[in-house]
Order: sequence, then structure tokens, then C-alpha cells
Amino acid sequence: MFMLKISGKIKNVYKNKNILVTGGTGSIGLALVKQLISCKPKSIKVLTNDENSIFDSGKIIGQNKLIKYIVGDIRDKERCQLALRNVDIVFHAAAMKHIDICEENPFDAVKTNVIGTSNMLEASILVGVSKFVFISTDKATNPTSTLGASKLLAERLTLVAGTYSENQKMIFSVARFGNVIGSRGSIFQIFHQQLRKNLPLTVTDSRMTRFIMSISDAASMILKIGHIAKDSEIFILKMSTVKIEDLAKTMIQVYKKKNKLAKCSKIKISKVRGYERFHEFLVTNDEIRFCHDIGDMYKITKKPAKHNISLKAVNSATATRIPKNKLRRVINELFDEVVY
Repeated sequence: MFMLKISGKIKNVYKNKNILVTGGTGSIGLALVKQLISCKPKSIKVLTNDENSIFDSGKIIGQNKLIKYIVGDIRDKERCQLALRNVDIVFHAAAMKHIDICEENPFDAVKTNVIGTSNMLEASILVGVSKFVFISTDKATNPTSTLGASKLLAERLTLVAGTYSENQKMIFSVARFGNVIGSRGSIFQIFHQQLRKNLPLTVTDSRMTRFIMSISDAASMILKIGHIAKDSEIFILKMSTVKIEDLAKTMIQVYKKKNKLAKCSKIKISKVRGYERFHEFLVTNDEIRFCHDIGDMYKITKKPAKHNISLKAVNSATATRIPKNKLRRVINELFDEVVY
């Protein structure tokens, strides 16, 4: 993983600010809240529709006077407006993100990911927040799934939101993620649960590859975007890739050694689902000429880039693979620390 560092300049952006994190009790949202605490904001509001997750988050973070939990749904426009009172900065992480569930419930996926985002944007414009960062996914590039299509629409809504605001200083930006390894519903969690039950690890196709990033990098990336964004931009972390079969093999090896097992689960090749891609793309062919290399990230703007970025770098089939020893180390650490 890249291991982004949060500098003092970035922390100062959030010092004494009132911040709202939607979906702040999920894997990424919770990691973001934990990092925000160190930035010494004035307050952190967490909007979630799951009261049980509030209870669980409280056990992880502990009692903190900075944090106020709000039970509410981003589908409810009035609740969004109430949650946004006196808020300076919004991090919008609430979403339906599980690809299978979105396929089976497309109406709900649209209500949450598209209409919910629209509600948050409209409320943010009315309140006059200074910054709004939307959390997206690489499945939004040339989408083949309901999840990807709904996230693409939400990206477009975010990027044009500034044109509806009378306050030209408001900044709306997008963080486009790869697979956040170790988060709830991630392939790591699925394989881990299969290992614990001594079930076969189901890989849909041996050729399949994905971009991967850590939960801490995801949170750090969001904070950095809030610092550098200038409006209507998409930010993408430079990530390593992994073959899903290699991930499964390595997890079996590490789990077997860690638990001193004579036998362990094996890999079972199942079937590719109709909406599932063999490889992921961080940037589309149309976006590539507007894609700027800014060090540890790519940035898509309205202006053409001076130097073209290779399509190989943003295709999980051809981008840099995570070294095997590093993959083993990451998996070892995740087995020790992941909380679902």
C-alpha cells in the first residue's frame, strides 16, 4: 500500500471546523473519523441509518465529546438539511456498496447512491458548506453493474453541483477508490470467513485482477483531497493491483501457517457473473487526456493534461502488481487487526 502521510498543513484545514461524515460508522467512515479527531476539529457529526453500528463505533473509538452521532437516512432530504446545520465540511461516504445487493435491489441502490447524494448536495448548497468530498469507486468507469452506474451518476451530480451554488467558493470533489482491502464486504473479508469455516475460497475466474488500497490510505486520501481540491475534480490514488487468485492463495498460506494447520481450504473456480469485470479501470479512455499526475495521486480536471498518462497504469490487468512479500505482510496484519 502507498501509506499516505497526513501533514500539519492538511490537519490545519480541519482545525476548529464543524465536519459531517455520512456513513461514518462504516469501515472507511470510521477510519476517517479516527483520523479527523487528530486534526482537532470543533465538532464531528456522524450521520448513519444504523443504530447498532453507532454502538459498535463507540466501543472502538470510545467516548469523545467531539463526536455527535445522528440517526438518519440520506434518502430523507429534511434529515439531511437538519444534519448539515452549522457544518463547514462534508465527507459523503454513505452508500449501498455491495455489488450483489445492488444488483438484486436496483431501485434501492438508485435511491441511496443517486437520490441520497443529490439530497446531500442540495442541502450542502443551501447551508453553504466550504468543501464537499464524495466517495466513489473504480466501478464507476464504464460501468457494467448497478453499483457502478449509480456511483457514476453520483459523481456527475457532485462535479456539477458548484454551478448551482451562488457561493462560488464552495468546492465539490470526488475521491475514486479501488478495492479497500479489509473493509466490510471486501474480497478479503469474504475469503477470511470462508477460511474460518474451512470452506473453499470461491474465485470466479483465475484471470481476474483488482486495484487494492488499505483502509488507512483511503481515509488519508480523503483528508488530502479536502486540502488540495479546487472544485469539480476527481482524485484517484495510485494503487497496486492483485490477481484475485493470488490473493486467495496467499491468504490460504498465511492462514495455514498462522494457525499451524495441517490442512486448509482450497480454491474453487466458480462462475463469472454477468455484471462482473475481469479487470478494473481507474480512468476511462475519454478521461485520460484530462488526467494529471500529481505524485501519489491522479487528478481528472476540465483542462487537458500537459503529459499523457499511460492507459497501462490505470488498468488493473497491466498496472504494477503488489509484490508477493508485501502482500503476505499486508494479509498477516489484516488477520490480526480487521474488525468487521
